[in-house]
Amino acid sequence: MLLRSTLIYGAATFFTRISALLLLVIATHLVNQTEYGLLTLVVTVGELTDSAVTNWLRITLLRLGGIDQVSKGSVALAARVLVITTLLSLVVSSAASALAVPERWSDFALAVGAYLVVGAISRFALTLLQMQRHNAAYSMLELLRAVLQLVLPVAAIGIFGGSFLVMSLGSSLGVLIAGLLALSFALGRTVPGPARFAHRELFALGVPLVAMALFGFGLNNAERIFLKMFYDASAVAIFAAAYALARQPIDMIANAINMGAFPELVDRFDKQGPSAAADFLSSLLALMLRLSLPAAALLVALNGDIVRLVLPADYHGRVDQLFLFIAIGVICANLMAFVYGSVVLSHKRPWLLVVPNGIGSASTIALSFLLIPPLAEVGAALAFAGGSAVGLAVSILIANRLTPVPVPWRDLAVSAAIAGSCGIVAALTSNALADMSALVRLAIGGGAGGLVFLALNSAFHLKATLALAGRLGQRFKAV
Repeated sequence: MLLRSTLIYGAATFFTRISALLLLVIATHLVNQTEYGLLTLVVTVGELTDSAVTNWLRITLLRLGGIDQVSKGSVALAARVLVITTLLSLVVSSAASALAVPERWSDFALAVGAYLVVGAISRFALTLLQMQRHNAAYSMLELLRAVLQLVLPVAAIGIFGGSFLVMSLGSSLGVLIAGLLALSFALGRTVPGPARFAHRELFALGVPLVAMALFGFGLNNAERIFLKMFYDASAVAIFAAAYALARQPIDMIANAINMGAFPELVDRFDKQGPSAAADFLSSLLALMLRLSLPAAALLVALNGDIVRLVLPADYHGRVDQLFLFIAIGVICANLMAFVYGSVVLSHKRPWLLVVPNGIGSASTIALSFLLIPPLAEVGAALAFAGGSAVGLAVSILIANRLTPVPVPWRDLAVSAAIAGSCGIVAALTSNALADMSALVRLAIGGGAGGLVFLALNSAFHLKATLALAGRLGQRFKAV
């Protein structure tokens, strides 16, 4: 079941991440570093505000709103709360914009405000689709969003010029179109009935998540804010480009796994108990590491080729230095949120999440003030990795006090060995082709590493590989 839902949601996640990477490549070639840096700051301030004011509603709905049959009363109650929190987020983001980019406050506040409004609509609609288990519709609408978020900003640059505001509004328009279609689809499939929860229950679970986001400020791309404070938007552009390139493939894997896993987890916890949920999370942890570690190893091994292929020359020699630290930070953050954080949410004790997020955030902020002034973008990457690792360690301690998640040590060791082998083969292959173009080196090096991954993964997980091959063979015979 876990692998099936991962593949379904993986398609949606894949297209949105690829769209973001393509936009990165195009934007860095069409606009200067300052404009691209400001664009990434729009996303940063938008995400920081959204996570604190509106994002909590998704988790509370998935935890309280039921699966399959979603009542009109639940939707109406949640929608009213969403409108109020979104209006609050606009006030918060306006103040944050004045602090982050005072020299271009009006344009920046407009871009962030649009980002928040359309994001709230889209997330609400997609959450309803998750609750209704309309997985195929979810994937198709996310594919549409991915296409629109690539096409519309590029078209806007061609028509109105290459400012961060133009690109941001073009991207927001794409999210709005896809979000409205998703909302129409989801609302048409709700069932009559009262809300399954009251305002009190919603806020009892949601307020701690808001507090967690506030205390976790340092873990949510705050390094970009500090880079802007100590340097300028160009430094932000360097860090953001590295973060996008090193994060997206790893995040794509983790998010695809979690999209289908979280609703299933809470369903098992409620019906079968904590022990069954812990076993499920152990399998999730194994799968996440099995796929994430080799992806991270390939990114680190081929970072120079990736940067030379997709980014302009003024990014070279700086972006590739950050891949290792960002990959470590992303993996730690994903394990913290999707594995050990899920234990706390299953027990409906979200206040406990404030502790790892607060300690991890404080660590990131402290490291940022210590490392960014002398090391610039490298210091930001180190601060991100250090804060994420601290947050993960604390979240493990807290989750184990509630329901210990069995650590699949054998799977972890095997995954680490496979990842190391993939990275070494890819790096050696790329270095052996030093006289070739970056595209050729990346293609052959990545292909060699990928083949090693498939071969070793099949050898270490022979039974699962044969079972999957058997199911695929039956499908082909049926066709």
